Amino acid sequence: MSELLLPKEKLTFNQIVNMSFGFFGIQFGFALQNANVSRIFQTLGAEIDKIGILWIAAPITGFLVQPIIGYLSDRTWHPRFGRRRPFFFVGAVLSSVALILMPQSTVLWMAATLLWVLDASINISMEPFRAFVGDKLASSQRTTGFATQTFFIGLGAVIASLLPYIFTNVFGIANTAQAGIIPPSVKYSFYIGGFVFLTSVLWTVFTTSEFPPENIETWEQEKLRTKGLFKGIVEITRGIFTMPKTMLQLAIVQFFTWLAFFSMWIYTTSAIAQNAYQTTDTTSKTFQDAGDWVGVMFMVYNGISAITAFLLPMLAKRIGRKYTHMISLIIGGVGLTSMFFIHSPQVLLLPMIGVGLAWSSTLTMPYAILAGALPAHKMGFYMGVFNFFIVIPQIFAAAILGFFIKSLFNEQSIYAMVIGGISMIIAGLLCVIVTDRDDEKIIV
Repeated sequence: MSELLLPKEKLTFNQIVNMSFGFFGIQFGFALQNANVSRIFQTLGAEIDKIGILWIAAPITGFLVQPIIGYLSDRTWHPRFGRRRPFFFVGAVLSSVALILMPQSTVLWMAATLLWVLDASINISMEPFRAFVGDKLASSQRTTGFATQTFFIGLGAVIASLLPYIFTNVFGIANTAQAGIIPPSVKYSFYIGGFVFLTSVLWTVFTTSEFPPENIETWEQEKLRTKGLFKGIVEITRGIFTMPKTMLQLAIVQFFTWLAFFSMWIYTTSAIAQNAYQTTDTTSKTFQDAGDWVGVMFMVYNGISAITAFLLPMLAKRIGRKYTHMISLIIGGVGLTSMFFIHSPQVLLLPMIGVGLAWSSTLTMPYAILAGALPAHKMGFYMGVFNFFIVIPQIFAAAILGFFIKSLFNEQSIYAMVIGGISMIIAGLLCVIVTDRDDEKIIV
């Protein structure tokens, strides 16, 4: 059934900032998770080859939650509360509670359970934010919209990643504790994360309005046609097998990209502790210092991501979005692989520059390309389905990397960085197959 597509009003930069600011808090929480959860697991006694399995909660919750939330948000509309904002709010409240509880974990199963809750809650807020750009911005502003999100993602992650290091090295708060106890510096970082997550998302909720569906009559008919749990599942399944061609092409690129990033998030702490600090003793101050330095490394790549967020659209305007993404991923892959050869903590900041470029592009270009290939009335649903190709490689990495690290690489986690780097280079090369339907229409 056809729908009447009304022209979208061009938003001011301040309006784009307000609608994107919630991502500052979302990524604040996400960055604390990425930089510290493996550290928490190991502090609570997790063995090196079991860390990946413990992390499997993150991709599985994304696999289950994101398409469902996307599907539901497409079918939600209230004149006052809007379409996506109710999901932002609920996810923010749940995420903030989980962030506060996570560092209270005293046993491994508690931390693993809270990772499930935290990641599911983050996904409830995060997925509708992607569709939000497609809802509110015309094609000519979408690259700028996703770039603005990427800026706040980078800014939030910079501060969050650096917090444990700041607490210890600036304020003198201990980064060690008794065996099986989370250090105070990590605890305080998570408490602040819970506050920042909630307040940032509330800023977007209260400063940004939403457009009703383009054709309310068509939308109501579609909603009634697919009403009910079973019909919803059928609709989701059908959508997966009828996804647009551009989405399928991007999915292949996403698989190798996110295999790389997940390898980095899971194993960087243990890899740097072994390769640069020469320790595997999780109760030692040296190991905790390595954990703090990983936060600094992650701060660098997220900082580069924030800086390049508005530079990449300029490059994309000249050479196209897919070639911009290709170059960024290849540089990031080289950086990730080079960590194998570096044993100085300070020098390890250099490859993070390349990783940051790849991260910035990953958060901007695929979504900008995809938004131009999706039907407007299914924007949230397809954005959720697209995330299958983020979580599937993460599940794959969580399932196999522990085996490879233990059985083939003698528990040397640094080889996970090599695997991730090679995977990212492959993703970059595969960008050549992607068709960008409206690349030539970008106006930044």
